Amino acid sequence: MRPEVKGMGMEDSRENCWKFFIDKVRRNLKLVLCFSPVGATIRVRARRFPAIVNCTSIDWFHEWPKEALLSVSMRFLSEVDLLGPELRESIAEFMSYAHISVNEMSQVYLTNERRYYYTTPKSFLELIMLYRNLLGKQHKELLAKMERLENGLQKLQSTSSQVDDLKEKLKSQEVELAQKNEDADKLIQVVGAETEIVNAEKEKAAEEEAKVTVIKKEVSIKQSSCEEDLLKAEPALKAAQEALNTLDKNNLTELKSFGSPPAAVVNVTAGVMVLYLGGGSGKVPKDRSWKAAKVMMGNVGEFLNNLVNFDKDHIHPAAVKAMDEYMKNPEFDPEFIKAKSSAAAGLCSWAINIIKYFEVYCEVEPKRLALAAANQDLATAQAKLDIVQSKIAELDANLGKLTAEFEAATSAKLKCQQEAEATENTIKLANRLVGGLASENVRWAESVKKFKEEEVTLPGDVLLISAFISYVGGFTKRYRLDLTDNLWREKLKNLKTPIPTTENLDPLIMVTDKAQIATWNNEGLPSDRMSTENATILTSCERWPLMIDPQLQGIKWIKTKYGDALTVIRLGQKGYLDTLERALSNGETVLVENLGEEIEAVLDPILGRNTIKKGTAIKLGDKEIEYNQSFRLILHTKLANPHYKPEIQAQATLINFTVTRDGLEDQLLADVVSAERPDLEELRLELTKKQNEFTITLKQLEDNLLARLSAAGGNFLGDTALVENLETTKRTASEIEVQVAEAKITEVKINEARELYRPAANRASILYFILNEMDKINPIYQFSLKAFNAVFKVAIDRAPAPESEDENERVKQRVKNLIDQITYQVYIYTTRGLFEKDKLIFTTQVAFQILLNSKEIQAAELDFLLRFPITPNVTSPVDFLNNNSWGAVKSLSGMEEFKNLDKDLEGSAKRWKKFVESEAIEKEKFPQEWKNKTSLQRLCMLRALRPDRMTYAITLFIEERLGKKYTENRSIPFAESFKESGPAIPVFFILSPGVDPLVDVEALGKKIGFTFDAKNFHNVSLGQGQEVVAEAAIDLAAREGHWVILQNVHLVAKWLATLEKKMEEAAAIAHESYRIYISAEPAPTPESHILPQGILENSIKITNEPPTGMYANLHKALDNFDQDTLEMCSKEAEFKSILFSLCYFHAVIAERRKFGPQGWNRGYPFNTGDLKISAMVLYNYLEANAKVPWEDLRYLFGEIMYGGHITDDWDRRLCKTFLEEFMGPDQLDGEIWLAPGFPTPPNSDYNGYHKYIDEALPAESPVLYGLHPNAEIDFLTTTSEKLFKTVMEMQPKDAGGGEEGGMSKEEKVKQTLDEIMEKLPDAFNMVELSGKTEEKTPYTVVCLQECERMNMLTNTIRSSLKELNLGLKGELTITPQMEELMNALFLDNLPPAWLAKAYPTTFGLTQWYADLLLRIKELEIWCNDFSLPNTVWLGGLFNPQSFLTAIMQQTARKNEWPLDRMTISCDVTKKSKEDFGSPPREGAYVFGLFMEGARWDTQTGLLSEARLKELTPSMPVLYLKAIPVDKADTKGMYPCPVYKTRVRGPTFVWTFNLKTKEKPSKWIMGGVALLLSV
Repeated sequence: MRPEVKGMGMEDSRENCWKFFIDKVRRNLKLVLCFSPVGATIRVRARRFPAIVNCTSIDWFHEWPKEALLSVSMRFLSEVDLLGPELRESIAEFMSYAHISVNEMSQVYLTNERRYYYTTPKSFLELIMLYRNLLGKQHKELLAKMERLENGLQKLQSTSSQVDDLKEKLKSQEVELAQKNEDADKLIQVVGAETEIVNAEKEKAAEEEAKVTVIKKEVSIKQSSCEEDLLKAEPALKAAQEALNTLDKNNLTELKSFGSPPAAVVNVTAGVMVLYLGGGSGKVPKDRSWKAAKVMMGNVGEFLNNLVNFDKDHIHPAAVKAMDEYMKNPEFDPEFIKAKSSAAAGLCSWAINIIKYFEVYCEVEPKRLALAAANQDLATAQAKLDIVQSKIAELDANLGKLTAEFEAATSAKLKCQQEAEATENTIKLANRLVGGLASENVRWAESVKKFKEEEVTLPGDVLLISAFISYVGGFTKRYRLDLTDNLWREKLKNLKTPIPTTENLDPLIMVTDKAQIATWNNEGLPSDRMSTENATILTSCERWPLMIDPQLQGIKWIKTKYGDALTVIRLGQKGYLDTLERALSNGETVLVENLGEEIEAVLDPILGRNTIKKGTAIKLGDKEIEYNQSFRLILHTKLANPHYKPEIQAQATLINFTVTRDGLEDQLLADVVSAERPDLEELRLELTKKQNEFTITLKQLEDNLLARLSAAGGNFLGDTALVENLETTKRTASEIEVQVAEAKITEVKINEARELYRPAANRASILYFILNEMDKINPIYQFSLKAFNAVFKVAIDRAPAPESEDENERVKQRVKNLIDQITYQVYIYTTRGLFEKDKLIFTTQVAFQILLNSKEIQAAELDFLLRFPITPNVTSPVDFLNNNSWGAVKSLSGMEEFKNLDKDLEGSAKRWKKFVESEAIEKEKFPQEWKNKTSLQRLCMLRALRPDRMTYAITLFIEERLGKKYTENRSIPFAESFKESGPAIPVFFILSPGVDPLVDVEALGKKIGFTFDAKNFHNVSLGQGQEVVAEAAIDLAAREGHWVILQNVHLVAKWLATLEKKMEEAAAIAHESYRIYISAEPAPTPESHILPQGILENSIKITNEPPTGMYANLHKALDNFDQDTLEMCSKEAEFKSILFSLCYFHAVIAERRKFGPQGWNRGYPFNTGDLKISAMVLYNYLEANAKVPWEDLRYLFGEIMYGGHITDDWDRRLCKTFLEEFMGPDQLDGEIWLAPGFPTPPNSDYNGYHKYIDEALPAESPVLYGLHPNAEIDFLTTTSEKLFKTVMEMQPKDAGGGEEGGMSKEEKVKQTLDEIMEKLPDAFNMVELSGKTEEKTPYTVVCLQECERMNMLTNTIRSSLKELNLGLKGELTITPQMEELMNALFLDNLPPAWLAKAYPTTFGLTQWYADLLLRIKELEIWCNDFSLPNTVWLGGLFNPQSFLTAIMQQTARKNEWPLDRMTISCDVTKKSKEDFGSPPREGAYVFGLFMEGARWDTQTGLLSEARLKELTPSMPVLYLKAIPVDKADTKGMYPCPVYKTRVRGPTFVWTFNLKTKEKPSKWIMGGVALLLSV
């Protein structure tokens, strides 16, 4: 930097150099950021980091236009020499069309199937590269095929001319062979004579050898005996040696220096002297004194050396005899002597052991002498044998020479004979070759001609398969066919310069053949067309394949296909990157299984094949890994509908392995036939396998034959293998033809027998695909094919045997039983894991799909029922149908089957009115000829006339068509579900408020020995770091065979992937008793769903929801007790009666929740625990009191047991009223009616009460809960609308691609924004308004407060819309608040920011805004002169309470009454708003109120029963005035709560007393209330 800094005329200080460097970097640094436009990433990051937008130049790369596609393809195709200029243009045109058509099809695919599929410029470039490579490869192969066949044909033509030459050659070879035979015969006689001489000598040698062997054996025995005896002497010799080792010059000198040693030492030296001096000579010294001993040891060194070298083998007998006296002396013992002198002890030990050794040696010596003599005899015999053998060797050599001469002669003879035979064989082979290839000669000539034609169509054919491989993998069957057959083939024909293609070409045969497909099928690939296409794409694509394989059929095939050569990994598993590195270097095939939607960034270089160093290496993380060109990567996901971003799809070829209905039907047919007729299925599989093998064998033989012909040299007539191969091919082909013919006959018979069972497989396939769609309702409803197959097999096992004796009838009956059992088992399996609200949706879809498949209903009628188009802007001419219903009738009348329905309704209005207004219309007969319509047609009419009764009508329809058992919804005992579980099949509890599934698990565990006390049942409640505990519990349970329950797994979202892997690992090695139970709450929205697919789809899902309907609820309540409970109280009659009332009360308050705010203002988690505790309280109080304490019991139940949940005073009043109605002294006499037509039961036993419910309980109706039938109309209408909408979404869709020509989201939002801003009035001028008020009366204050609140709201609307407008123009960054507002405007929802400043409402945005403008208009009128309006719109105020308070304040000031002693009196007038010309002198007239649950009878001036289908009739004008509390009349009054909206609860305003003749309890239980807005 320094020279550059100086060059700029600056001082080269460190600071200046650093500053200069930074400035230079800043000037020259170019930073490119790349973002995908798909998803929220760019939006979120731009919002968090505004500099991304503010400090960059944004270059948005749109998809390439057609011109760009054409230009790029022409550029690359210009390098392909095989294509002419005109053909290049057409191919480029087709490529661009294929790319654009796939983009358009992707939009249709997304609309219809909700599946994402993207193409990118990289996809297009890959198509071009694939085409170039494939064209070159196919052209080369085609030329090779032609060359091989032409070469074969040429060889065949030259064969005939060579046969004559070969015959001449054979004659001369035969003469030569005769001469050589004669020479060989002479030699054989000489060799025979010599052989006899050799054999005689060999006999002599054998005799001598036998003698030598005998002698050798004797010598061996003697030698062995000697060695054994010598081994005995060895320890003594060794001990003597060790004794000498203890001696040295020093200790001997020390011994020698003893003046007067002990007697024992002298004894030792004397014994040594006997051996030392007399051992060799036999002269034993007489003087053995100590003195003589010292002389013996005179020279210590010499003495010691002589002892070491003592001749131990030759001791004189006199010395041995002299030693006897010492040896017998007990003191002549080394251990004893050792205490006197160590040297003497050593000498003692030496002497003793030398004598021992010599004694043994003396015994051995004679044997040694005998051994020496035997060895001498052996040597003599061996010498004699050697002479004989030498003579034999000489004779053998002579014989060998003669034999060699004979062999040479024989070899020459054989060679000549072989040459003659070879010539003869060649002649035969030539004749066989010419004859055998006669038919091939014709066929090959035709093939060459065909190949030349193919050369012309090759560019077009390869183009079609290239587009197929590059683009269609991600689509399902219907879209693939649409692209290839309807779009691409047509385009190829209609190009300006048409591209020649083979007529009716199957594109797959360009890259595969029947033999290859047969191999795949043998490896486990399903045999349907879709699977074959997928396998072809997977093996041929240029990019790495990415398999979408939810049923795991693809991965099963891949693992079989590659076997041990396949490396299987999962992202995130320990050491997976090391495994990947090794595979990259070694060129292995790697399968990455169970991918999610995101792929780790570290793998990007591998996915994109971003090699470095000229393709020899690849960078993985911070490492450079050697890249082997043989490396292959296969990606796999078991997600059913993954959304992979374009950048992933650009790098991988998506292949949709999702099972098709046809494919699954064939698989299930195989399963059902295997179970029912295993002989048939085994025969079929064997037949299929054989045929596949035949196809493969024929192909291999044909290839081998052509290869040999092609490779054959000039003289190929001698190639025996070639001719034999030909004959084998011919023979095999003939055999195969015979076997194929037989197989076809057998196959027809098998198929006929198998087809009888197809209806069962067809039904199962329909049901599986319905299950597969269930995740559209809730993502928690996921089912694997593996689990479905298990249910399918259980159903086959449980299907009852046929009773008929006729074989044909038996099969028909069996198939019928199978269909019924399969349907019912799948229904049971599925519905136990569905929420109550979804069970009817599922059963409806099952019924419709089954009936559609059997053609029992018309698709057009079903489509009409589900879509239900309504003719707009029509007015109903009859009073019993609203305009909406009449619009539906008009649409229906447009169909041929319902022609004149509208006219009939008008013409016979009275009869139709009676029918339409009947309470259970679905059970009534239609008027006139309409009753003869089909059940589905009746459903269509019912939906128009009474949409609220459709759930009941559908239930009845299912009962009619499938059977009553499909609508009963009785819960399955947990013990039954447990039987289906296993170590690899967990039980998954989908949680509902107020229900604890652990109770059932604990109860079952207790029965079979799994308890917390036994420490073989582990309960882990997830959250707060319990993941480690859970993992340890799973490991222990899997190992030991325990049970584990993991509660609330939804609380540990990040750990769920780990849990899935953990469960898989545990299941693989688990003890057979191991079970895992999981519980989780379902996600509130599909977007927030986090539970892994792997856990959900393989588990037995169980919902523990409270039952629906009075019948089920009452039975379930009673099921909490038994006969023992009923008999445990001394006041048995009272206890039973009150307990039954308590059960009914529990059922009522639990089920009222479904009626929304009209049932309960707020939701409460009433549960069976409340009921059980209340029963115990009842028992205790009855036992403790002589009389039944009714008041105490009602208080305890209503205020404590159940009332403990209740937080709303009006709900508390309701609860108390029910108890007063259901419990009292009269019930013991059966005089209390729990519901109309349902009195308290007489005294009975447990089963008797259940029977009473079955027989006496009226049909399901809101009346059973104290509500008016209208209460369920809204609820039922909403439910049925949702039912049909959901079933509609589950139907196969056929939407076109070009129908979405509407506005974009931004355009629609801008239009809505402009409309709102245009109509939004100016804010109230508060300063001006305050100036106009001379006296601030309570009414004026309310008006000003309302204006202020309105200003706050309109200002918020105005400012937020202005900001959003600037954001849409790009002048402001879009903030989260602006995006939230934009979404709300687009979806016609009320923006949360506005709602925070507004009043409670249930309206959508459009309706709310219209309502807002009306409110502003009312306020403008009021604040014009601040005089109280003639009638006040109470619901139009932000704070209606303030207005009611103002009425009391005004009156209190006027009459000088205390405000806290006043209340509002409400009189209902008989007039409407228009009838009032002025406000009252006191109080105010209010309008705009509605009544829910009842109606106001203007004639009688009393509360009255609501009319059917009149849900919220409007009230006349109310006169409200303030009166003192003590003057308020409460007799014959119903204290009616007033709410702002139908939500009730927090929107409470006031209480108005309304006149009634009925008991107030009727209206309380009916949920009667006044509403300010509906």
